[in-house]
Amino acid sequence: MSKKEYSRYQKTVISGYYENLDTIMLQKLGELVTELYLADTRAKQDRLWQRANKAMTKLKIPPALIDHIMEKRSVEILAKNLQDWSGNKKK
Repeated sequence: MSKKEYSRYQKTVISGYYENLDTIMLQKLGELVTELYLADTRAKQDRLWQRANKAMTKLKIPPALIDHIMEKRSVEILAKNLQDWSGNKKK
């Protein structure tokens, strides 16, 4: 398979994405908190918690904290931690 060549513009867009990945993941987690509050079925909650787990992993949250949040499956705990993480990102 040959190496994919990207235009200068495409390289800039890709670079920008990875530079802002933390902000993107924090926003995604915020949206997931809202969706988890509104989820009406157990299956939907399970899918949303899996997505939250992946987002926290991409944010490089300590595995022990991820495990704690996933074990409790409390939207309030996730929202509180998200607030702390967002505050640390802005500083």
